[in-house]
Amino acid sequence: MSENKKKIDEETLDALLYLSRLSPESTNLEILRQQVDQIVEYFDILSANDNSQNPYDAYPTTEVEKLRDGTIVPGLEAKDLKKMTGEFMDGYFQVPKVIGEGA
Repeated sequence: MSENKKKIDEETLDALLYLSRLSPESTNLEILRQQVDQIVEYFDILSANDNSQNPYDAYPTTEVEKLRDGTIVPGLEAKDLKKMTGEFMDGYFQVPKVIGEGA
């Protein structure tokens, strides 16, 4: 990592340790500091290559995003459901019992 890049200071590292529930005694702080510095460097590289003004330009619109027109259409009626299955009785579908004994 070059010397002109930002380094993680002690206060930020302590905050990261607290948020990640790591104790300074159980963690090698020098290795952790190097890893966090590498992560920050990766974000600097990504930021340097960011040339988009609008983040939504990367995702073209599709037909799926269009909303329905809101017209009401008739649904299935009970008599049609009775024709589809023999498991329809008194306005409900009969299903196998899923709760075992003793529940």
